[in-house]
Amino acid sequence: HLIHKNEVDIFDIPIATITDQYLEYLDMMRALNISVATDFLVMASTLIHIKSKMLLPDYTQDRDEEDPRVEIMRPLLEYMHLKGAAEELAEREILQKDVFTRPPDKALVRQVAGEGPEVEANIFQLITAFKRIIDEEQLETRLKIEAARWSVKEKTVYLLTLLREKGTVYFRKIFEGQLTVSEVIATFLALLELVRAGMVRVFQPSQDSDIRLEAKFDDKVDNDD
Repeated sequence: HLIHKNEVDIFDIPIATITDQYLEYLDMMRALNISVATDFLVMASTLIHIKSKMLLPDYTQDRDEEDPRVEIMRPLLEYMHLKGAAEELAEREILQKDVFTRPPDKALVRQVAGEGPEVEANIFQLITAFKRIIDEEQLETRLKIEAARWSVKEKTVYLLTLLREKGTVYFRKIFEGQLTVSEVIATFLALLELVRAGMVRVFQPSQDSDIRLEAKFDDKVDNDD
């Protein structure tokens, strides 16, 4: 995600830049009590190992040893290739639906609007969107600190009810009308838990666009209710 966001050349890994942004994400996750430190340590140690090997005096002279960057470039290249293929297939599917004159669906409407095919978002994109809302709205000064606290369970019920009624809703919408810090944080943590449980899927058509939340309820369970 960081490489895509900053258009970083994976053949020239800027450890300082990526590390700074990882630390920024970690600060936000630590404040929300989200544990992802292990993932960061693995990536950071890998980058440091690669960079240290590249700084060795005889690095450019030893042609028998594989470029140390390959060990991290290979999975990134494979991921980018697969992601590109998936986006191309999504575009073809939309075009095919248009050719057969089916009623325009949401994906087609988004394409006509210039948003492009949606890509499933990840935790870093959710945290980035959450931080953007806080920064733009200056919630830290606008929100009131009150004795009453909201629980994640309460907000989980709220989100499930909202998504069951509407089917889909945008990320910013779920925070409208919330006036306390505990309510905003509880809502965000509830969303993360629902995404982790596979009950909600999140999509983002472009880097700066709002994230769309989509319910993923079990039809059998719904019918039983």
